[in-house]
Amino acid sequence: MDALPYLSGFHAADSDPLARFLPALEEGVASAWLARQNLKGNWVLDPFGFSPRLTLEIARSGYRVLVTANNPVSRFLLEMFANPPARADFVAALAELSAIKKGEERLGAHLQSLYFTQCEKCEAQISAQAFLWRKGSTAPYGKIYACPHCGDTGEKLASNDDIERAVKIAATDSLHRSRAYEKVISLKDEDRIYAEEAIAHYLPRPLYVLTTIVNRLDSLNLSAERKRALTALALLACDSGNTLWAHPSERPRPKQLSTPNQFRENNVWNALESGIELWTKTGATVPCAVWKNKIPESGGILIYEGRLKDLAREVKKEIPIAAAIGSVPRPNQAFWTLSALWAGWLWGRDAVEPYKVALRRRRYDWSWNVTALHSAFNHLNELLPDDVPFFALLPEPEPAFLTSALTAASASAFILQGVALRTEYDSVQVTWKSGQKQEPQNPSVSNLRKAIVEYLETRGEPASYLHIHAAGLSALAESNALKQSRVEFDEALRKIYVLFDTVLKDSQFAHYSTGEHIETGLWGLSSPAQKDSLSDLVEMAIVNRLQKNPNTSSLEIEDELYEQFKGLFTPSKGLIYAVLNSYAQKESATWNLRAEDRAANRRAELREMYALLESIGRRLGYKTQTTNKLLHWNDAQGKTAHSFYVLASGLVRRALESSHEDTVFVIPGGRAALIAYKQERDPSLKARMKKHRVAKYRLLRSIAELPVLTRESFIEQIASDPIEKSEGQMMMF
Repeated sequence: MDALPYLSGFHAADSDPLARFLPALEEGVASAWLARQNLKGNWVLDPFGFSPRLTLEIARSGYRVLVTANNPVSRFLLEMFANPPARADFVAALAELSAIKKGEERLGAHLQSLYFTQCEKCEAQISAQAFLWRKGSTAPYGKIYACPHCGDTGEKLASNDDIERAVKIAATDSLHRSRAYEKVISLKDEDRIYAEEAIAHYLPRPLYVLTTIVNRLDSLNLSAERKRALTALALLACDSGNTLWAHPSERPRPKQLSTPNQFRENNVWNALESGIELWTKTGATVPCAVWKNKIPESGGILIYEGRLKDLAREVKKEIPIAAAIGSVPRPNQAFWTLSALWAGWLWGRDAVEPYKVALRRRRYDWSWNVTALHSAFNHLNELLPDDVPFFALLPEPEPAFLTSALTAASASAFILQGVALRTEYDSVQVTWKSGQKQEPQNPSVSNLRKAIVEYLETRGEPASYLHIHAAGLSALAESNALKQSRVEFDEALRKIYVLFDTVLKDSQFAHYSTGEHIETGLWGLSSPAQKDSLSDLVEMAIVNRLQKNPNTSSLEIEDELYEQFKGLFTPSKGLIYAVLNSYAQKESATWNLRAEDRAANRRAELREMYALLESIGRRLGYKTQTTNKLLHWNDAQGKTAHSFYVLASGLVRRALESSHEDTVFVIPGGRAALIAYKQERDPSLKARMKKHRVAKYRLLRSIAELPVLTRESFIEQIASDPIEKSEGQMMMF
């Protein structure tokens, strides 16, 4: 198995329609991977259809993408992202909806009036942006508004009128709630109870607004494009109206259909209006069709409206798949259940039927996930010829998710090619190849221990549990030991967790954490090897790059580093920018070394610092002596009173290896924040550094200029400027 470079992309906008439910993937990663492949053919399969942006990116790279989309909402999102109606169609469709009569009122004015409140400052009637609720309450406790008249804005207490309006709307709730059920499922259907539980996550006011809008969708005489546009806006309103909007927003990406203790009731009509901007910024259109229609060879999207297992029977003979790329789905009960609801409201019961299982299931644990993924991977492997690459992205990674994916793939005869991981906050990138089933092996404690030890030795510093878990899983996958024959998946997962727990109890490993759970904190070796750490190697690589290539962009630096430090050694953006901020300055879009950090200038400063130390030492009555890079101040008896190690870099680990306790490290001021950052990454380094003092160049210069200096005051001066007080952007990841 080869170490593969992590592919860097650009952060996608988090304001896309339904972005809180979609995979948080960087754009540009899939196209970067495709550019590195020598693919025979231009058909790429997205087996999960979980990320519209990912599918679009593949198509825009010049490939024809076959994508399975069993979820009707995901399918609609993909079609809309690929070919959104014109802005004029959105505006016109919403205007026509707004103009419908509701009694003597226009519908838009009527629905907006449901959110009226009084400005506390100027007492004008205005529209609230949201009302604030506590779980289980019958009325809101607060509101959020921005008054267009006087400019008053913010969170306020709900007035009596606000409370009375909410209570009045709730009085007719049963009628509208019943209509909402009927759109999704019939009265006699045994699954009705599940629809009722899901719709319980809508308060009376937004449910009334939504049912009113949905009931008008079919009655409006709209063109096909305007109907699509209005449906897209209504979909955003469906999401805006539920109770999953925590206040304050501590759960921006909900996974469970669970109402927070405090939540926002959004103004649903506002969601319709603001949705126009969201839908009209998706970029250039892409040819998009439904299977078995044709799409151009230059690239496009072919949607299979069904499950992968059904596709596998039909495609193998007709479409030569050159590669598979997909965002591996992780359990999301909230989105999957709500998708069934929304499909019924927007497209009727027939749209819900193939996806009705999402209403029934309430619990999605990792045993369920690995079983479901195994089924999908099995069908995928049947569909693909041998040796077809499969590039997978695992968003919001955690050890259980990674275990689930790698175990399912291994049991489905996919051969692991490499795992690349940057931080726990970034997607894991996994590459497999399709293959034939091999005889599974029994997992070995010694082999797992060896893999983790080798990883930590090479890294040279502690790592997160996710990193060492990935290292161990990769070794188990390479030896085909993740799942044994006749062992159920839940038991296979349990065995893997027990195996890691057993290995990490070994005294060889050090756990740096305030908690006892193995997934917390950092893991390192109890007796680490004396070698450069990953942080130090990255520092040297960045400085060398800047010395040889001035005017370098951040992306160029990242790309070069990721080629040099592959797989599980990918440096974080935090580390990269900690080094850049220490040595360089950004000018426009590129980085350049600061003048004082150019090699010739730093060498001159090193000589200056040693000369200053000798001068100060003689002034205090010491005899100075230099041994290698250590400068000693010796007293009259020849005993060393102080030792100094002058650095131009942040490579304090090297200095520690050749120093004794109480050595004073003398560093440029620009290295202070970098060294502090490294200590946060490496608790073992932090513990060793506690035995040493650190002085900055500028402090030595100031000390040299003091008219009165004693041995005692020198110590006081050295202790007066610790590195913890250094200014700098500290990114602790």
